This record gives sequence, structure tokens and C-alpha cells, in this order.
Amino acid sequence: MLYAILKTLHLLSIILWVGGMAFVLFFLRPALGSLQPPQRVTLMHDVLRRFFGAVSAAVVIVLASGLWMMADFASGASASGVRMPMSWMVMATLGLLMMAVYGHVRFVLYKRLQRAVASSEWSAGGAALGSIRVWVLANLFIGLVIIGVLMLL
Repeated sequence: MLYAILKTLHLLSIILWVGGMAFVLFFLRPALGSLQPPQRVTLMHDVLRRFFGAVSAAVVIVLASGLWMMADFASGASASGVRMPMSWMVMATLGLLMMAVYGHVRFVLYKRLQRAVASSEWSAGGAALGSIRVWVLANLFIGLVIIGVLMLL
């Protein structure tokens, strides 16, 4: 029962994270093109603040639940000589990479955006958003690769 709960939390957190990145990149960001830079940058700052709060919780849940599920599998498999599935190793490695990219976006690039909004430097805010977009796109790609690997293996 605990395994099922953790797996559900794990998947829901990933859906929030990957789905949120897709929403921001492909729907929200293009829709904001009609706004003037002060409104666009401020709105994206506010949206990302909320989104990053949710993703931070999701990252903790994904990491904790993933480690627990892998440890649970390993403890049962060690007695029978069964090896961890290669897809799990790929998923874990790429998941850690996603977390590192998220950390860079959240704690470096978003800080630049915060400073730009606080000082009303809209061009700097736009540049920060551009950097965030590139890294979020990379993270979305990694997330989709993980999903693809799991679907194929």
C-alpha cells in the first residue's frame, strides 16, 4: 500500500513539473506577447514564483519517493539476485540532472529576474526570462526523454 501511495505521489509530482513547464513555454509565454515589458516581466515573475514553489515541493517528493522505491526494490532484489532495471537507472540519473537544472533556474536565473523586477530594469528582466526559457526548454526535453525511456523499456 505504501509503495502505491509513493508511486502515485511520484507520478503526480512529475506531471505537475513537466506539464507546468510545457504550459509556461507553449501557452502562457506566447500569450503574454501582447503585453508591454513591465507588465509581461512582472506577470512572469509572479507566475514563476508560484510555479517554482510548487516545483520545489515536487522535486522533494520525486527525490524522496524515488529513493524510497529504489531502496525498497533493492532490498527485496538483493536476496534473489535480481538487478535493478536499466530504465530505473536512466530515470534516476536524468532525474538528478533535471533537479540540478531546476536548481540553476530557481536559485541563479530567477534571482536575476527578481533583481530586475525590484529595480524596474525591464530589459534585464527580459534577458533573465530568455535564459530561464532556454533552461526550462532543456529540462522539458530531459523530462520527455525520461518518459520516452520508460515507455520503451
